[in-house]
Amino acid sequence: MSTATFRSFARSFGSKIEKPVRTHLVNVYACLTLSMIAAAIGAYVHVYTNFLSAGILTALGGTGLLLALMYTQDNGKNHTLRISYLVGFAFFTGLGIGPLMEYVIHVDPSIIPTTFLATTFIFTSFSLSAIFAERGKWLYLGGILMSLLSVLVLMSFANLFLGSELIFKGYLYIGLCLMSGFVLYDTQLIMEKRRAGDKDFIAHSVDLFVDFIGIFRRLLIILSQKEQGSKKRKD
Repeated sequence: MSTATFRSFARSFGSKIEKPVRTHLVNVYACLTLSMIAAAIGAYVHVYTNFLSAGILTALGGTGLLLALMYTQDNGKNHTLRISYLVGFAFFTGLGIGPLMEYVIHVDPSIIPTTFLATTFIFTSFSLSAIFAERGKWLYLGGILMSLLSVLVLMSFANLFLGSELIFKGYLYIGLCLMSGFVLYDTQLIMEKRRAGDKDFIAHSVDLFVDFIGIFRRLLIILSQKEQGSKKRKD
């Protein structure tokens, strides 16, 4: 981004979004960045060390830390404690992605940075679209997204018995669209929550973190499947 473009973006951001919401979004995205670093460390620990591996205990640990974060109400004085819960949850989430990362590395290690860049581009594009869109424009998506989520759950359950590759691919692509839609919805919802007086930027960052990981995970699988298909055709 050139200096002129950045200045234009900053002026637009400052003029369109009121200061309390701007400050809140900065804090939310700072927590999101911290979460992504913790998740990357967690994935690294699983793949390259013998310290911890993804499993039922790590899944329970991540769930426990998320519940601890959600049930520890923000009182303005416990940010350090709640951020530690957030970082721990993100770390265990990264551990949980570890087995998928190992599989992708086996297929083609270059898929991982490609997927991260693609995820970042999608996430940033949808976030900016939500931020600069008309106020509340994307909040109507809530009902649609929850309906699609129910469809995905049913597809996943049905495929346990059918084992259909077609259903699995549909699950991946619909899920990718769903998580992208949640970026639009969650971003605008966070802004509206702040306007209503909710200042809990730590909890709000969890929604965007889950969206980012959801896009990243699905893109990893889609790109690795494409690479495997390409190798088979060559053979």
